[in-house]
Amino acid sequence: QVQLVDSGGGLVQAGGSLRLSCTASGGTFSNYAMAWFRQVPGKEREFVASISWIGTSTYYKDSVKGRFTISRDNAKGTLDLQMNSLEPEDSAIYYCAASRKSAYFKGTDDYDYWGQGTQVTVSS
Repeated sequence: QVQLVDSGGGLVQAGGSLRLSCTASGGTFSNYAMAWFRQVPGKEREFVASISWIGTSTYYKDSVKGRFTISRDNAKGTLDLQMNSLEPEDSAIYYCAASRKSAYFKGTDDYDYWGQGTQVTVSS
């Protein structure tokens, strides 16, 4: 059983940056593909970015490509999401997630464990 704790959210102006972090415990971190999802109230949770077990492959939602960077440190059991050039449309609760499947999969059903979420608010 893997426990995930998200952190790093906050309030930022449009064009600014934030770095989200996720700390894992209770399992072998390198056995899992990792991802970030986000959710706005009243909408479905959506895929943002994912990274393979050893970090060699990454995938991104089209609207965040070139602005967001996902990374992981298997020795520390941490996952990060560097978010630059933030837009008001990026405002959401962000969740990290772990999957036994490949990072290629982008559905919420493909992920087994979830963090509690961290709020990101981008003001215009």
